[in-house]
Amino acid sequence: MFYYLLKYVVLGPLLKLVFRPRIEGLEHVPESGAAIVAGNHLSFSDHFLLPAVLKRRITFLAKAEYFTGPGIKGRLTATFFRSAGQIPVDRSGKEAGQAAIREGLGVLSKDELLGIYPEGTRSHDGRLYKGKVGVAVMALKARVPVIPCAMIGTFEAQPPGKVVPTLHPVRIRFGEPLDFSRYEGMENEKAILRAVTDEIMYAILTLSEQEYVDQYAAVVKAEEAAAKEKARKFPRMPLR
Repeated sequence: MFYYLLKYVVLGPLLKLVFRPRIEGLEHVPESGAAIVAGNHLSFSDHFLLPAVLKRRITFLAKAEYFTGPGIKGRLTATFFRSAGQIPVDRSGKEAGQAAIREGLGVLSKDELLGIYPEGTRSHDGRLYKGKVGVAVMALKARVPVIPCAMIGTFEAQPPGKVVPTLHPVRIRFGEPLDFSRYEGMENEKAILRAVTDEIMYAILTLSEQEYVDQYAAVVKAEEAAAKEKARKFPRMPLR
């Protein structure tokens, strides 16, 4: 009930007013039945813009940190995210990927729409990064189509670290469903999972027209953070 209150009365109209998103290819999202919507992830706003423009309810896998904040603010945030159709997933530890897959398959088993960001985290620089194979595992195990989706302009409107978004034109593009039934029964083969994931990422890239980086976003973020820390500790002395 609260999900639809947010979508149609509170948050949805506000998001549409602020971002004025232009939607392309909405007809590619099936009206019923289980399916995965796989998109790029540029902004905190992505979590709420996509549900606002879809006719169906969509459930996202979200990082557990959104649900575990301390105090009243933390509880309110957790309640808000759950009401907005988000499922907490712990991304730490060896079992993190398996937990996300279990949660995702649970959503799909109910013939619902599952939203996932194959990059695993927000892009910190607006580029599209290598996808993780969890989306392929879920697509093959659940035998469902994958609808590629591209968010365009949300990075400029609300890049990581910016609390209040700025007015900027936003486009949301949906591509034709990807059918992977030819790989039925191969969900445990690493090469197949990589191939399926890469096909999904290429479809997203075609829609978004971003620069592609063949590395995981989390790895690049960690390397850049380490380089900045090293530069801070050992600044270069000016040449005389």
